[in-house]
Amino acid sequence: MKTLYIDCGMGAAGDMLTAALLELLPDPQGFVKKLNEAGIPGVEIKCEKTQKCGITGSGVTVLIEGVEEHEGMHEHGHHHSHSGIKDIEHVVRDHMNIPDAVKDDILKVFGLIAEAESHVHNVPMTDIHFHEVGTMDAVADITAVCMLINEIAPDEIIASPVHVGSGHVKCAHGILPVPAPATAYILQGIPSYGGKIDGELCTPTGAALLKHFVTKFGDMPVMTTNAIGYGMGKKDFPVANCVRVMLGENNNKNDSVIELSCNVDDMNAEEISYAMTKLFEGGALDVYTVPIGMKKGRPGTLIKVLCKPEDKDDIVKLIFKHTSTIGIRQVIMDRYVLDRKTENVETSYSIVRKKVSTGYGVTKTKYEYDDVAKIASEKNLSIREATAIVKECDHH
Repeated sequence: MKTLYIDCGMGAAGDMLTAALLELLPDPQGFVKKLNEAGIPGVEIKCEKTQKCGITGSGVTVLIEGVEEHEGMHEHGHHHSHSGIKDIEHVVRDHMNIPDAVKDDILKVFGLIAEAESHVHNVPMTDIHFHEVGTMDAVADITAVCMLINEIAPDEIIASPVHVGSGHVKCAHGILPVPAPATAYILQGIPSYGGKIDGELCTPTGAALLKHFVTKFGDMPVMTTNAIGYGMGKKDFPVANCVRVMLGENNNKNDSVIELSCNVDDMNAEEISYAMTKLFEGGALDVYTVPIGMKKGRPGTLIKVLCKPEDKDDIVKLIFKHTSTIGIRQVIMDRYVLDRKTENVETSYSIVRKKVSTGYGVTKTKYEYDDVAKIASEKNLSIREATAIVKECDHH
């Protein structure tokens, strides 16, 4: 299983995560060119080697219309256009030349920041303006990390508990405690800690990227590492100010899943369908139903839900909320899984994701249905015809 481990011992920020992930690639500068061709208005991203406390890593600089966005510039609101979530959605959806899956990731990360700012300032999400995180700077950082994760395509992402720093930070609203209120809100449910280092180590952008992508937080797992990246921050501290990432293979091919099940005889098909949708949205690995006979001769439905152990509590709540059951059974299962990765196939219409599963002497490939269906729909083709076109492009 391809595992990405993120060491957040000095927090996390968008530029540091970008720089660290770039170091995992065989051609970082080639990918920087790709980032600069993604179509982020007025933005140029630069990556160069730098040192902190004797460690060599990479540092990323974002230029907006040729000017560098300095940390702390958000103290002066007039340096930025104040963009709302709709403006950002317009830029991402209509101006950027990247796969739809990456656009979805970008907007979900921005959604987490907007939700946090909305809660902290007690205003609706539609009224949130991203002056706090120089808007295009944040778009650049978030786009870069989302594109890099899509490129690296890890099967799981594990991160250490997050060091948030201590003291106070200046922002558009005055002087606030560290972690800033928006960061603290985003980090709910994530293990984090302070310390003696005076400064803001984890930014709202860094926190939102971790919350969106990380599978679980904890110690580095047993893994065979084959690439290491160091992403350096702009500030100097007594400790090396960097995010370290490691990419490798976690050879534990059989892992545990939990099967939760319940019987219902008083839900109609539409209610069950809605419950299944909500369970998938809540992180279920699979949801399926089996027709069963119940007491008093009533036909009923057995609902089975597979989930990761760490998601069990959330899934149990969703089952109770969206079904009529008053009891849920649990079975812990070991499973054998193939190693999975996603590759991109370029067609003359759009990029199609291809899932490649390997292990136990077999290799299986499958094109992402949504991507093939999109081509079929736009070009008035059958799924079979669209798949044939994708296959032909893939083999070339």
